[in-house]
Amino acid sequence: MGSALPLGEPVPADGSLPSGTRIDPATEFSVYLHVPFCRVRCGYCDFNTYTSSELRGARQDEYAGTLLREIDLARTVLERAGGNRPATTVFFGGGTPTLLPPGDLSRMLDGVRDAFGIADGAEITVEANPDTVSPAVAAELAASGVTRLSVGMQSAVPRVLAALDRTHDPDNVRTAVAAARAAGLDVSVDLIYGAPGESLADWRASVDSAVALEPDHISAYALIIEDGTKLARQIRRGEVAAPDDDLQADMYELADDVFAAAGYDWYEVSNWARGEQHRSRHNLAYWIGADWWGFGPGAHSHVAGVRFWNVKHPAAYAQRLAAGESPGAGRESPDARARALETVLLRTRIRDGLPIGELLGEGRHAVASLIADGLIEGRAAVRGRVVLTRRGRLLADAVVRALTE
Repeated sequence: MGSALPLGEPVPADGSLPSGTRIDPATEFSVYLHVPFCRVRCGYCDFNTYTSSELRGARQDEYAGTLLREIDLARTVLERAGGNRPATTVFFGGGTPTLLPPGDLSRMLDGVRDAFGIADGAEITVEANPDTVSPAVAAELAASGVTRLSVGMQSAVPRVLAALDRTHDPDNVRTAVAAARAAGLDVSVDLIYGAPGESLADWRASVDSAVALEPDHISAYALIIEDGTKLARQIRRGEVAAPDDDLQADMYELADDVFAAAGYDWYEVSNWARGEQHRSRHNLAYWIGADWWGFGPGAHSHVAGVRFWNVKHPAAYAQRLAAGESPGAGRESPDARARALETVLLRTRIRDGLPIGELLGEGRHAVASLIADGLIEGRAAVRGRVVLTRRGRLLADAVVRALTE
């Protein structure tokens, strides 16, 4: 049900931002809509999601109406801080958003449209379990204004899916992608590598299967063992092996080679797209430090340098909003140094890189040695930017430490 929320100062009952906060109208605004429902909890998952057996005091069929109350509150808060901006990206994540009827997702999207407006050409994404996507569902999503479907493929190998506790039929990935295409939606597929017992050959089969679907975008994430998950307990008891770092590195390099050969360019450490027009603009908004409001239980937001987050449980979230109060659990305003460190952490992950001029003094001195070690591109550094080499992508945390210590 997700990791613990961070500490922070209390959020006022009306949700208002700290006194003096002013929004820069030139900063783009994104919206994240969290749908915290899943049919089955995957053993590796640390997200704030709930199955029907875990959910008490909140109803799935009332969720859209509850979230619309937070949208109304956000409109008031943002108007007080200098006015609203139309959303340039909207992302339905979870959980499994497509467990809700398409009509509920459409209502939520209409709420965003009414409260803030949606910019022309906005990217509007819905994450989906492949078992929940039919031609009718895809057509309804497209009719509501959705432009992009992100399909949770994870693997093409049944035993790897079983190791991850994924219950979808692998054949339904192709069905979901075809339905999205027929509805005129862009398509992304998500993969995970390094599952217990997964071989390099297994991973190659999944990568080849993903490319054969000809999606516009592919995400490939290394499996991370999160405390408190079923998988973490299995590893601690010795029932399954922990991910092998060297094998995961081999898997990453294999995927990068195959994706590149098929015309997919990396633009963030774990993401590849067929051309710049198919990059996930919503995820890029996080990496470049734009403004966004995350709606839903446990969702995090970032507006005008202020970070805030909601209470985690859907019942507590619904109760606060029903009482006319903000669901905010805490907030913080990082100081200049903390924001500079965060900028290095995020911007070094993307293909466009980080301007060297934004590094603190000690970080600039590390650039030459990182070039010598083959971790950042020398030509890009001459042009004034820190851009990771492929080896640097594999050792991104070490690069960040060198640039910030």
